[in-house]
Amino acid sequence: MFFISKFIVLIPAYQPDQKLERLIQILKKEKLDIIVVNDGSGVECQHTFDAISSDCTVLSHEINRGKGCALKTGYQYIQSHYEDDYIVVTMDCDGQHTMEDAKKLYEYNRNHLNTLVLGSRKLDQNVPFRSKIGNSITRGVFSLATGVPVYDTQTGLRSFSNVLMDKMISIPGERYEYEIQVLLQCAADSIPIHEIEIKTIYIDNNSSSHFHPIRDSFKIYREIFHFSLASIVCFFLDIGLYFLLLHWIFSVFANVISGIIGFVTFTIWKRKWNVFSATKIAISTGILFCFVQWLSISSGWAKILTELLYLLILYVLKRFLSKK
Repeated sequence: MFFISKFIVLIPAYQPDQKLERLIQILKKEKLDIIVVNDGSGVECQHTFDAISSDCTVLSHEINRGKGCALKTGYQYIQSHYEDDYIVVTMDCDGQHTMEDAKKLYEYNRNHLNTLVLGSRKLDQNVPFRSKIGNSITRGVFSLATGVPVYDTQTGLRSFSNVLMDKMISIPGERYEYEIQVLLQCAADSIPIHEIEIKTIYIDNNSSSHFHPIRDSFKIYREIFHFSLASIVCFFLDIGLYFLLLHWIFSVFANVISGIIGFVTFTIWKRKWNVFSATKIAISTGILFCFVQWLSISSGWAKILTELLYLLILYVLKRFLSKK
């Protein structure tokens, strides 16, 4: 097969079995560049890496450092050994991803270089319960926190071009929480996230997965909470200052001043300018004025209704933009 952009497959591997060997045999037929990161699997798995070493590049961690670290080790290797114009497709080592689906991501990505592409599994009745419920909860929490709809937040089949390589390396995270951090940072920076439906393959009820339901889920939700914390704090700061200022000045001016302070706080906290927070003052002040002057709603209730309406508008707008 002829690829216009260099097609690189990156596989993080921790304690793999023969399924990794079979996957490498399938991939090598496509004449791709294959990179496998041995994330401290131990001597008992060395025979697996020895068996595939002639067909791919094997990088190794002396100890287990986590999936996030393994991915970034692979990214750093790619960045230092390849010229521009390449697509990286990440695959898991447990046989749950197919070459056909990897090609789908690659084909879309090479025509949308500034997009993160996800292989989205249809989580139907054949999916193990812990995977289905975990992904469903994370999907809802992620959507509420970012306004960006992502159906399969935990998929390991992802692709991106060299355009996003610096971004992927700079995103914090060492273990499974790194993958949710990638989605959060892309959502925050308005980097498009596109999902392509792929086959849903679970082998032995996903028994080979090293995902710890409690420990790793806690880390994932902690990252989402940290991502939302600045918005939560600034939301209550805005409302608190507004009610305090109402004792001295008219409601519209109180909203402008509290909004400016909230915007400055948010910008300093996030260390970057955000178009939505910058426009909030004008939009919320206009809504507040309508509530107070036209509908004769008291200043306190008008502020609360204004904030709720603005959050609804922002949520709908972000979902709309994410689909474009």
